[in-house]
Amino acid sequence: MPYRQETITSRGNAWLRQLRQVAGRGTTTADGFALAESPHLLQEAIRSEVQIQRVFASERVHESVDATIPPHRRVPLHPVADQLFQDVATTNRNQGVLALVKLRNWDAASVLAGLTIVLDGVQDPGNAGTIARTAEAFGASGIVFLKGSVSPTNPKALRASAGSLFRVPFLQKLEAQEFLALAQQHGKTVLAAATGQGLALGEADLSANSAVVIGSETHGVSPPLLAAAQAVAIPTQSVESLNAAIAAAIVLYESARRAQRP
Repeated sequence: MPYRQETITSRGNAWLRQLRQVAGRGTTTADGFALAESPHLLQEAIRSEVQIQRVFASERVHESVDATIPPHRRVPLHPVADQLFQDVATTNRNQGVLALVKLRNWDAASVLAGLTIVLDGVQDPGNAGTIARTAEAFGASGIVFLKGSVSPTNPKALRASAGSLFRVPFLQKLEAQEFLALAQQHGKTVLAAATGQGLALGEADLSANSAVVIGSETHGVSPPLLAAAQAVAIPTQSVESLNAAIAAAIVLYESARRAQRP
């Protein structure tokens, strides 16, 4: 059973200071735990069997949170005075639940086992989390977060993924050349999603042999990757570019659609 700690009533509490730091920086604790906010993400962490270090719940909801943690998960549960909880929450309308969770370490073979999505300078955590959710929905094998992209452990990215980042294999902080070397080692064809230029999406190889690069919201795919990849054009009318998450969703849907054809 979760074991309840004393109610936290001081803003200077060491755990609250750590939570504020993680939320403010969008990083993890020194020992690698990420901040997952909301009852849904806590339940997804439990369902996905990721490690949960501690749970923090506002006094108004801590009894219901206590009841949702399975008996075999011995997790410290810290009630937090209601007036203090908003101070550590990352949303304006918080639901009273924060958890420190550790995402799995994945190997390259798992990430590159099938169609792989590569994020090149995608810095918006909402886009990154949405892409992770879409990648899981349409059966991608994993995601590569290149250096310069938001971290998959960012609290807002975790929230936008709705739990998918607990399950979708990923690699992070790779340089472009490191990724290209891995892609070659694993026999991957590297594609770069673009708007209005390159091979038509309908003609591109979107099989398990491919890795599709999604560029940044501002600059698109970086020159080193664009030079090493086959540009793939997403057909559009009257617009110069698409949101990164939308571009990824179109590619992933097209790949899944083909895979389901008899």
